[in-house]
Amino acid sequence: MKSYALFKQYIWLVNIIHRRGKISLSEINREWLYTDMSGGVTIARNTFLRHKNAIEDIFGIIIECDTHHDYQYYISNRHVLSEDSIQNWMLSTITVNNILSENISLADRILLEVVPSEGNFLQSIIDAMRRKVRIQLSYQKYGCDSSTTLSFAPYCLRLFQCRWYVLGQFQRPVREGEVPMTREGLPEGYTECFATYSLDRVKKIYHTDESFEIDKDFSAAAYFKYCFGVDRVDSIPVQKVLIRAYGLQRYYMRDLPWHHSQTEKYWGEEYADYEFTLRPTSDFIRFIMRYGSLVKVLAPTELARKVKAQLMEAVDMYSDLDEEP
Repeated sequence: MKSYALFKQYIWLVNIIHRRGKISLSEINREWLYTDMSGGVTIARNTFLRHKNAIEDIFGIIIECDTHHDYQYYISNRHVLSEDSIQNWMLSTITVNNILSENISLADRILLEVVPSEGNFLQSIIDAMRRKVRIQLSYQKYGCDSSTTLSFAPYCLRLFQCRWYVLGQFQRPVREGEVPMTREGLPEGYTECFATYSLDRVKKIYHTDESFEIDKDFSAAAYFKYCFGVDRVDSIPVQKVLIRAYGLQRYYMRDLPWHHSQTEKYWGEEYADYEFTLRPTSDFIRFIMRYGSLVKVLAPTELARKVKAQLMEAVDMYSDLDEEP
């Protein structure tokens, strides 16, 4: 069987088991026979077990059998399909790709957003992460006429709002008053710091001959847990943020949460209140401003003041419209 056809079967199996929670092989086959992929032939147990193993190898999604309840199959690590994980992203992307490829005749009636792949840069960074070698890149920030050369250990990659970012770890001697870090791979008397770079501002990238050991306690998910996007400013404390959404915006926020920490605190006929636990950095403030009068920051007061000040600046930009013609 062709790889493409197998992938479609893998995706279908994951989706049906995920939707049902627990499902027996006979129930899977009952659903399977309704699909065009089946050709009217059920999935043999040996074939299913091969698919099950392949799904774990490719996607890291573990399907186990509950032998105490009618031999029902379930996904034992369901959390990877309900968070910003590579498994969830791969599954969603391939599922959509399968749907679109089966309906290519409607291509002129299906409009998509462009998601930059960053081509060779993305692959080069992944290769460096796998080989554990530091990279050197030429980086040109917005507003700068020239590029800067940087060298760091690529710790992780993050996709946010259709842009790829790399988190780089730098090592430097401790400054006065700082306490040196002690861990494997870090020179004595040194500490580490991190910075995030957008791949679309990278001009060139090279692998160096210098290897690195990633901190065994480092977790990409934990590092970005309280970030809205990619900006982590440790001087801004993690805090509870309460936002009120008016009109239809309360539905949009319910269906498309702004952040994984979002929880619904109140739902009414005119507005809904949502709470977040994060660092309210400038990128979060800019995101709030997108929605103008559709949302309002209720707490903390300091954040509400910052949003108000920036909205007032935006209003002042149109002050010339108030002048007499």
